[in-house]
Amino acid sequence: MFTGIMQGTYEVAGVRREANLLSYEITLDPERVAGLEIGASVSIEGVCQTVVSVEGNRVAFDAIRETLDRTTLGGLELGDQVAVERSARVGDEIGGHDVSGHVIGVGEVLEVQDQENIYVLRIGVSESWMKYVLDKGFIAVNGSSLTVCDANRDGSFAVHLIPETLRLTRLGAMRPGDRVNVELDSRTVAIVNTVERVMDERSG
Repeated sequence: MFTGIMQGTYEVAGVRREANLLSYEITLDPERVAGLEIGASVSIEGVCQTVVSVEGNRVAFDAIRETLDRTTLGGLELGDQVAVERSARVGDEIGGHDVSGHVIGVGEVLEVQDQENIYVLRIGVSESWMKYVLDKGFIAVNGSSLTVCDANRDGSFAVHLIPETLRLTRLGAMRPGDRVNVELDSRTVAIVNTVERVMDERSG
């Protein structure tokens, strides 16, 4: 489980592609590596990944076909920067919302508004997701916990980014046409699905 408060961006230090598998390494700082063990969960661009090795400050992960098909990780290249969050521990402050790292799929940046102290991304997603995307509700984009603004049933929504989010992520570098990982708020999904099921049962 993650909080959606990313802890910084780090460099991809190694990439190896095989059939249905991407193995890659990221160079982390000493604070991020401290206590990190094989089998631990780390959010990479909002995708929950399992640590497969730790050698000094280099941490390795494997992304399988399902992950590559559903997220942007398949496009990683040597030297890329990725946003990272270590998993939350008992007693940690939850500054965002509960984020699992289970990305539903990829959205596309449709528009970028960059003015003085205003940075807005409009993101297009599958129309079928929009019943779960509510104004002032939570959503995770590349792992960052964000508040939905101006959700349109045609399949798009906006998020406003504060300077701290821009500093700790790659979201400020996004341009129209770029792809982002999207995770819906699990509580909203559960409520909407439950209400739909109850209504279907009553109408049946």
